Amino acid sequence: MQKKFFNRSLKRTAGRMFQLLLLLLLAVFLFFLRKVFPLINGYAAKTMCSGFFVSQRTQEDIRRHELGSFPFNLASVAVNLQDSSATAVIAGLFERTALYRNGLGATLISANTAAELRKQHFYLSVPPAINQDSIDWPQGNRTHNPLLPALDTLQTGNATRALLVLYKGKIVAEKYAAGFTLRTRQPGWSMAKGIENALLGILVNAHRLNIDAPAPVAAWKNDPRNSITTSDLMHMSSGLHYASSPNSPSDLTEMLFMQNNMAAFAQQALPEHPPGRVFHYADASANILSAMERSILGDSAYYRLPYEKLFYKTGMYSALLEVDGSGNFVGSSYCYATARDWARFGLLYLNDGVWNGERILPPGWVQFTRKPSGAINNEKKGEYGALWWLNAVGKNGLRKFPHVPADAFACQGYEGQFVWVVPSRQLVVVRLALERGKKLDVDALLSGIISALPQ
Repeated sequence: MQKKFFNRSLKRTAGRMFQLLLLLLLAVFLFFLRKVFPLINGYAAKTMCSGFFVSQRTQEDIRRHELGSFPFNLASVAVNLQDSSATAVIAGLFERTALYRNGLGATLISANTAAELRKQHFYLSVPPAINQDSIDWPQGNRTHNPLLPALDTLQTGNATRALLVLYKGKIVAEKYAAGFTLRTRQPGWSMAKGIENALLGILVNAHRLNIDAPAPVAAWKNDPRNSITTSDLMHMSSGLHYASSPNSPSDLTEMLFMQNNMAAFAQQALPEHPPGRVFHYADASANILSAMERSILGDSAYYRLPYEKLFYKTGMYSALLEVDGSGNFVGSSYCYATARDWARFGLLYLNDGVWNGERILPPGWVQFTRKPSGAINNEKKGEYGALWWLNAVGKNGLRKFPHVPADAFACQGYEGQFVWVVPSRQLVVVRLALERGKKLDVDALLSGIISALPQ
């Protein structure tokens, strides 16, 4: 009798456990549906829209590479040529659309409708009518110096789409993967933060911004966050709490692929540490800085700022900063430019912020950019300056790239993008890529390039 009772009890327990397991699996599935599918569709729509309309690549190439692996291949993506948009959907669920607008790039539709985005008014600059093919480098594209054959044998990784090396301001190596040319705009991802650094420097040079004063963010005016300085935000030491995983649901992916106003979302973060004390890399800081520029300048000057004060002056005519649904430049992530224009940007910093005799950035700005964060408890101690990465001595007493000079500094972006500047060797190296899986040995590449240069 006791044995039968025990068996029935065991069966009931097993049945309940099975039911709980089913409920758990259902909860996980619903979470995946509600949280992950919209992100996948958002990424797929935005990537297709920018890749097709901004980079002018084929839909098939974008599907095969950017969207060809799990989980992005779950989404069906279609381009609408009449509407200049791209739409992604998974099994008919959580459809997302990105809209292309000339001069603004691709914007992922979140709170607004496509019609509302079309009605937005922007004060866009008109680029000068210049044929760069008839002008000498670096202002133009005409080059005369021979390339260095020794650089052709360097291992750049299968993911590399463009590699360009400047030595003493001249192009000494330039290689492109099939389907990419010197005219292909490519995404910099977080290299956009380097652009953001330059725009802030231009405001400082115009006496419109004091980076050591509290950041002019209206949402923080009457709370403890009003002690966060612009410099804190630039050094990623604001003390605000962000979850920054790029490959799973987090504050970062929510901001980039779900939010209409990325800066407003970022400004809601709560303090976790006192400002200036702890380094924590967060894209949110760059978007707060971008919106801050808009509040300082007003819309007309804000939209002209990167083009008239930076891109057109340095010959970066391909460069395009994309906006979110609220009209703010996405200073953390969305800047497209050719490899040559990324190289021109690096050359500006190699030349201490001076271009053709004109000072674009304030005196001492590049030195400030290369100054390591003073934050304590710093998991990247010595590796980060003001929106640029450094090759300084880190927490373990070693440089991250031991065979590269200590004065090297870089813009770096997701999936293997970088612009390295090495002042002691008068060197700029640009690498653009789609790096998933095995990563390039950057130390070996840079040290190999330096070894191949004339002594």
